[in-house]
Amino acid sequence: MKRIKMTIAYDGTRYSGWQIQPNAATVEGVLTDALSSLLHEPVALIGASRTDAGVHALGNVAVFDTEHPIPAEKISYAVNAYLPEDIRVVESRQVAGDFHPRYDCHSKCYEYHITCGEFAMPMERLYAHHLRKKPDVARMQAAAVYVEGSHDFTSFCQTGTPVRDKVRTIYSLTVCDREQEIVIRVVGNGFLYNMVRIIAGTLIQVGLGEKNPEDIPAIIEAMDRQKAGHTAPAKGLRLCYIRYED
Repeated sequence: MKRIKMTIAYDGTRYSGWQIQPNAATVEGVLTDALSSLLHEPVALIGASRTDAGVHALGNVAVFDTEHPIPAEKISYAVNAYLPEDIRVVESRQVAGDFHPRYDCHSKCYEYHITCGEFAMPMERLYAHHLRKKPDVARMQAAAVYVEGSHDFTSFCQTGTPVRDKVRTIYSLTVCDREQEIVIRVVGNGFLYNMVRIIAGTLIQVGLGEKNPEDIPAIIEAMDRQKAGHTAPAKGLRLCYIRYED
C-alpha cells in the first residue's frame, strides 16, 4: 500500500464546494470517481482544505492510499483524462504512509480578488467580487496590520461553526492595489469557516469608510460575529497554496 499526495487546481464555479455531499456536484466527488475509474478500485480521499461552494483553488492538496502499480508521478497525467476541464491534478507523488494533508500543514495562502469600476468585465465575473466604487487601499492596509498575529477569530467565523478552539495565527495579510483590481493576500497556519471571506468583507467596509482601521482590535476582542463586516462573495476567493515542513 502506498500513499499518494496530489496537488489540485479547480474552478469552483459549478461545484458545491470540495467535500462530498448527497445530490450535489463537488470537487472531491468528481475526483474520487475519476480515480476509482482509473485505478479500478475504491478510492477514499483525505483533503487538506474543504473549500466552500464557488471558491477556486490553484493548489489544494489531497491524499489517498492505493495498491495499484502505476508510478505515483504518472497518476496526475492519467487521471486528468478522466476529469472535466475545470479540475486538474497538477502534481502527484508518493509520500510517507502517515502523512496527513490537514494535520501536517505548516501554512495556507488565500487570495481575495476585487475588481473596481462602473461595470464588471465579463471575463472576471466568476473570479472576482466587483465594486463600482473603489475602496481606499491605504485604509485597508492599515486595518490589515491589526489582523496579523495570533488571535481568537470568533468574530471572523461563521456563527454556529462547531470548532471549540478558534485561535489561529495570521503570518501576513497584505492588500495590493493593481489599479482596477485589489488583491487581499493572507497567509496563516489555518482558517475557520468563512474566515477569509469575513476578513475580506471587513477590509472592504474599512476601505469604503464604513468602519475605521482602529476598530479592528475591538472587533477581535469582542469575539462576536456581528461586530465584523459582511461575508464577501465566494467567487472572489482562491486557495493559492498549502505548504508543509518539507
